[in-house]
Amino acid sequence: MRDPVADKLAENEARFVDISGVHKLFGSGKSRFHALAGVDLRIAKGEFVSIIGHSGCGKSTLLNLVAGLYLPTTGTVAVNGKEVSAPGLDRAVVFQSHSLLPWLTVLENVLVSVDSVHPGKPKEFRIAEAKRFVEMVHLGAHIHKKPGQLSGGMKQRVGIARAFAADPQVLLLDEPFGALDALTRGSMQDELTTIWESNRKTVMMITHDVDEAVFLSDRIVLMSNGPAATIAKVVDVPIPRPRTREALLEDSHYLEIRKELLHYLIGTGHAAAA
Repeated sequence: MRDPVADKLAENEARFVDISGVHKLFGSGKSRFHALAGVDLRIAKGEFVSIIGHSGCGKSTLLNLVAGLYLPTTGTVAVNGKEVSAPGLDRAVVFQSHSLLPWLTVLENVLVSVDSVHPGKPKEFRIAEAKRFVEMVHLGAHIHKKPGQLSGGMKQRVGIARAFAADPQVLLLDEPFGALDALTRGSMQDELTTIWESNRKTVMMITHDVDEAVFLSDRIVLMSNGPAATIAKVVDVPIPRPRTREALLEDSHYLEIRKELLHYLIGTGHAAAA
């Protein structure tokens, strides 16, 4: 006999992030712009989902709707069964720009998140927690430096540490490595994979990088061109974890998925230019 409670729990976890019938319009009158049209997407608890598409396809708009920075014109966005109506501590965002507070040290920047989650805890506990997350991204030797003394990759590590320190239910990544050089970007992807494997947060990431999407994701969402963009296709990534770059290059699934993504992006790129 099926257990209705277990079935309900499984259904809730399968729809941990639930985007249903979402339209988003900006402006009014003749300047009204229809950014998203009828977007439906469910992300399971602990799933890593990437969103890919050409510029102007509404990727960041969709992420900002989940973050609560925008509200849908019609439709709903819910996280863990609760409709999103504003930003909240259950969702943390890492932007392409690190967005660190320049007058604070690495430790103090991460401490901002820890303080927001544990305001009633003793100071010693909060400092120890902040140090734990700084160590997690291998910046212990730079804990007392300010952002101006760090490289671009280090700043992004601090941003990731700060996001994880908030203990969010959902981590939202808006091209977090887009401004980094190729070697640093690869290192940061490896770092993120290791951190994610240790706690399996639900992640929604925007990227323009096909290889990054395949390496990190469980599923990849392809957006149609805007205006009135929507989800054109969802591609599964059935590659076993943990993943290494060396093994990935020899994996037939990787080559097939990469080809499928590139064919789609090249095709839609030609359509947009026509």
